[in-house]
Amino acid sequence: MIDWLIWLRDIAAHEPAAMISVLASEGSAPRGAGTRMLVTATALQGTIGGGQLEYRAIEQARAILVLPAGSWRIQDYPLGPLLGQCCGGRVRLLIEHVDPAGLGWIPDATEERVLVSTLTPAGIERRISRDAIATTLSARGPAPLPGTTFAEVVGQRRRPVYLFGAGHVGQAIARHAANLPFRLAWFDTRPIFETIDGVVIVPEAGIAACVADAPDDSAILILTHDHALDYQLTKAALERPSPAFVGLIGSATKRARFDARLDREGIPAEARARLTSPIGIARVPGKEPDVIAISTLAQLLQLGPA
Repeated sequence: MIDWLIWLRDIAAHEPAAMISVLASEGSAPRGAGTRMLVTATALQGTIGGGQLEYRAIEQARAILVLPAGSWRIQDYPLGPLLGQCCGGRVRLLIEHVDPAGLGWIPDATEERVLVSTLTPAGIERRISRDAIATTLSARGPAPLPGTTFAEVVGQRRRPVYLFGAGHVGQAIARHAANLPFRLAWFDTRPIFETIDGVVIVPEAGIAACVADAPDDSAILILTHDHALDYQLTKAALERPSPAFVGLIGSATKRARFDARLDREGIPAEARARLTSPIGIARVPGKEPDVIAISTLAQLLQLGPA
């Protein structure tokens, strides 16, 4: 579940809260359509880009909290001198006092569902659809009026990341991946790591089967404590038709040795070319676990949406 749905479920359902939604943007705007933040009398969750735009929007959000739940308004902001910003774009915001009685759709907002919203004088009616087509709103022209319906994809599919190894780097990757668009499956063979939340302990003889279970658009990251196990997993990954990414931790020398052995064992050159090793963005220096983790996750973000 994406963050703003969690905020609605865990916060807005239990205390007065306003939600700011970016309905549309154009030009150089800090965040795009679908961006949200939640505002209560004392706290903020998320951001629509900061600066004067966000400051003004938060003011509007807290002002709407004195109105009945379900109240909403459309706010248009040109990002120019009036806001002390020089972006030159435009943003159209929906600001609403969240009605806790209207959140029954949240449990249905699973991966790749469409949220259909209708503006009404009494509030915003929302429902989840399997087959509605997402719409695009404009940041210019007349503001949407009661009766306007729009649809957006929510709960978009996160790229599966199959992470093999729960050592220092594996733990750093898992920690930093928590707020990124990834869905982590994390494996190790050592019982010592069974107390770490999220790690699945698999016998060494069966761990290669986990590679076979990875969806086609998965990123497979191999960073175990044992070179022989790394090789077994690398070979299994490259025997797959086309995972989105196969990454192996280690040096250029390790890569060369693995490549030679893979060649001897019949893995074709085009499959071996899909191996990324060492992992991480080459121009990012440092071998600390957090540096490697952030560099590697940035590399996966470059793959784009799943």
